[in-house]
Amino acid sequence: MNHTTFLDEVRHILDDSQIKTDPDSLDNWGKDWTKHFAPAPNAVVFPKTTEQVARIVRLANTHSICLVPSGGRTGLSAGAVASNGEVVVSFDKMNAIGTFYEADRMVEVEAGVITKALQEFAESKNLYYAVDFASSGSSQIGGNIGTNAGGIKVIRYGMTRNQILGLTVVTGKGDILELNGGMLKNATGYDFRHLFIGAEGTLGFVTRALIKLEKQPVNLTAMVLGVPDFGSVVKLLDKFGKALNLTAFEFFDSVAIDKVLTAGHAKEPFESRTPFYVLLEFEAVSDDVLDTAMSVFETCCEDGLIEDGVMSQSVGQLHELWKLRESISETISVFTPYKNDVSVLITHLGDFINDIEQIVKDNYPDFEICWFGHIGDGNLHLNILKPDNLTKDDFFAKCQTVNKYVFETIKKYKGSISAEHGVGMTKKPYLDYTRSPVEIEYMKAIKAVFDPNGIMNRGKVFDI
Repeated sequence: MNHTTFLDEVRHILDDSQIKTDPDSLDNWGKDWTKHFAPAPNAVVFPKTTEQVARIVRLANTHSICLVPSGGRTGLSAGAVASNGEVVVSFDKMNAIGTFYEADRMVEVEAGVITKALQEFAESKNLYYAVDFASSGSSQIGGNIGTNAGGIKVIRYGMTRNQILGLTVVTGKGDILELNGGMLKNATGYDFRHLFIGAEGTLGFVTRALIKLEKQPVNLTAMVLGVPDFGSVVKLLDKFGKALNLTAFEFFDSVAIDKVLTAGHAKEPFESRTPFYVLLEFEAVSDDVLDTAMSVFETCCEDGLIEDGVMSQSVGQLHELWKLRESISETISVFTPYKNDVSVLITHLGDFINDIEQIVKDNYPDFEICWFGHIGDGNLHLNILKPDNLTKDDFFAKCQTVNKYVFETIKKYKGSISAEHGVGMTKKPYLDYTRSPVEIEYMKAIKAVFDPNGIMNRGKVFDI
């Protein structure tokens, strides 16, 4: 492994402005939002074309250099952390929105396009890009694809995977593959596109994508409901889900709303405080839909499922209510949260959260716990907040000792240890709670085909 020779040869591919080796750059592009691992890359390169990416990958194979992809670096599982002398491949300079296929409601984008920029492009065409989450202003499409990002609209539109009609990828060998070409119907053998979605850059790097756009939703309306217990949250999902065409169904607890309101990131939705809150959204396409929503609300109040509530009356109020949910991650980040991003079938949610609550009470009696998540798709975020009297390392160590009990509960309900944040390095030790040994061996075999020298994001998802 000779980084000096490798970089000398990379300079025949890229100009000096596309290569950084200074300490500040190595720190900035060598990490993501996780704080578990210190960044230690050897260099950062900024290709501008798929062909440049392919040439870099081929050189890396020649010199046995490991590569780590870098997008918006908003990941929460250390999937984009370069901690072992790797070369970071940043897609910041591959950020063009290309051809728009009007008849197909599809657009080609490079991997470095910011999620928010794609959303705004879709709006300019009177269309809608449905994948949305708190980091949309900085996350990049390539990273979204690498983790199969979800967010707040999954109940209606599905994960990132559901929006991808085609991919251009550079494999771990340095081959360029054009996958599916944007077709809705293509029954010609294996669809490698889906292998790269959610693979966290371990098979190769996504450089371009063909993205499906949706029709614009009509008169989005939100309700925030104060709820007495988590069991009521699940019952409300059933009742409102049957009556309305929901676009989102989120929940958060009193700790989350206290932190958000104290930080001044949102306004009180109503005077009373309750243990849990639901934020649901739907298209109010007619007065009849609004009447239905109010009828369900009143019935649920009579049944004791709702203690208080509010409905948006304008676009401005809609955005204000969403701040209650979308501000949580940013607000609690100052508390160095230990995050668990898990999912189970909606059928099991009530029993699952009761089991987890007991584990938390038994093992974290002095820790503050913050719950929120996308209940509409069975995804819960368990955040344990670091107390001031513990160092980060001591705090993480205490949390990790209880992971076994949390993940055994997930396995009991046949759930996932990572619903939407990926595996990366933080969840790698626990992969076998969701994937069987046979599955993991097949995953390793697939990696060996696309990345025989193991240079692509080595050490992420599993060890080879």
